[in-house]
Amino acid sequence: MSWAEICNDPVLKDLPFKIQTDKWGHIVMSPATNEHGMYQAKIVALLSRLLATGTVISECSVQTHEGVKVADVAWASDDFMRRNRGTTPFQEAPELCVEILSPSNTLTEMDEKKELYFARGAREFWICDKHGNMLFHKNTGALDRSELVSSFPNLITI
Repeated sequence: MSWAEICNDPVLKDLPFKIQTDKWGHIVMSPATNEHGMYQAKIVALLSRLLATGTVISECSVQTHEGVKVADVAWASDDFMRRNRGTTPFQEAPELCVEILSPSNTLTEMDEKKELYFARGAREFWICDKHGNMLFHKNTGALDRSELVSSFPNLITI
């Protein structure tokens, strides 16, 4: 099933969980908690307030060599949006991709997603853990703070 078919399937539109695909196009679904949604909303609000340009995106689909992955939150520069507006899924990753750990996620899974987003051009990858701790990465390793959004807090409270 293609990503466009998944997005347009009326049976799949109102599911209470996130859909992604693996490298064979099989649907992979992850349940999300209310806390997941609250962290997601808080990160979107903070990025929108702290960044004067670009576009903040929730549920951002990116085509990777392992299928379509969906970042919980992303930030794309104006230049990225000029190149990619109207494309679903994006064929390249926005500059910033953020994943919020769900109970079903593992750090190994997040490491794999991090590498997939970096391979598609992301400059930073962030993880928000179940306690709101933020982990910042660029393709060369972990960061103490984000270089793209240096004023972003290391801890999110909900």
